[in-house]
Amino acid sequence: MDLILGAYSHSELPKLQDPALDIYEDLLEENDHDLYQWVTGQMPTPDRYLPLIVKIAKHANRV
Repeated sequence: MDLILGAYSHSELPKLQDPALDIYEDLLEENDHDLYQWVTGQMPTPDRYLPLIVKIAKHANRV
């Protein structure tokens, strides 16, 4: 997850507004195993994180 989130945060974090930053910060507290399954679509993403996970997954597929 460090590779996926690191690349995302390097390019996208400066663009996020406060509410999205708060959600991103909360996301970082989640278990890496769960995060990986959400990003790869192996497990449903909680609604709170879904828009952010979609963006992270799209970014990971571009890189």
